[in-house]
Amino acid sequence: MTIRIVYMTAGNVDEASRIAKTLVQRRLAACVNIIDGIRSVYEWEGTIQDEREVVMIAKTHADCLPELEEAVKGMHSYDCPCIVEVAVSGGNNAFLDWVKNQIC
Repeated sequence: MTIRIVYMTAGNVDEASRIAKTLVQRRLAACVNIIDGIRSVYEWEGTIQDEREVVMIAKTHADCLPELEEAVKGMHSYDCPCIVEVAVSGGNNAFLDWVKNQIC
């Protein structure tokens, strides 16, 4: 089982909390960290945006990624939500085992 970190953003804490709770309840993520108060600057549809956002960092494994992505897209208010997977190459084995036992 290959552990993954999934970096995502949301428009506000309520949306991030709803997504995070659903992912954990459906065992698509072992844990989701919610970090409020980030500022994102990006271009969208030809206009520079400067917005406050909320970061979500989910711990999961590769087998759950397709279902996790579809779940997030279905709950998200953005047309094109940020959902980026990062491979985990090491870490606290006890924690990584816990993640494995919590999901899918």
